[in-house]
Amino acid sequence: MGSPLRRDLHWLAARLKIGLHGIEERIAARHGMSLWGYTVLVEVVSGPARTQLALAAAVPVDKTKLVAILDELESSGLVRRRPDPRDRRARLVDPTDAGREACEAASAEIRAVEDDLLSDLEPGERERFVDALQRIVLTRLEDASGHVPGGQGCP
Repeated sequence: MGSPLRRDLHWLAARLKIGLHGIEERIAARHGMSLWGYTVLVEVVSGPARTQLALAAAVPVDKTKLVAILDELESSGLVRRRPDPRDRRARLVDPTDAGREACEAASAEIRAVEDDLLSDLEPGERERFVDALQRIVLTRLEDASGHVPGGQGCP
């Protein structure tokens, strides 16, 4: 633990993010999608059909990047796009059965990795750790910087 960097919040968070990114990228690939594809698919599966614009805000990701991600998911048979009956110019995005299954399987693998990473913590400590991270990222960081870098997007 000698270096002062090992107590630096940015250094620690960056190492965690880089490590998790690589692990989750491999998991997503095993289930036929990119990590951005997984991130979008989680949002698609988690709620009612939404327009591409609403998904771009929820993830958040640039609208032009979202189109490419949805193209990837659609060509893999994980989502389908259909005209919005309220606005035929807009497209609603729905998960397919295969998309739900892939999302569930990838999520289970990711949860197993997270469980392993947090295995040295008692159950109460785990919950407090995750709650503290949420408060720091979604509240304190926003207060300090004026915005949440990358919003809710994972990759």
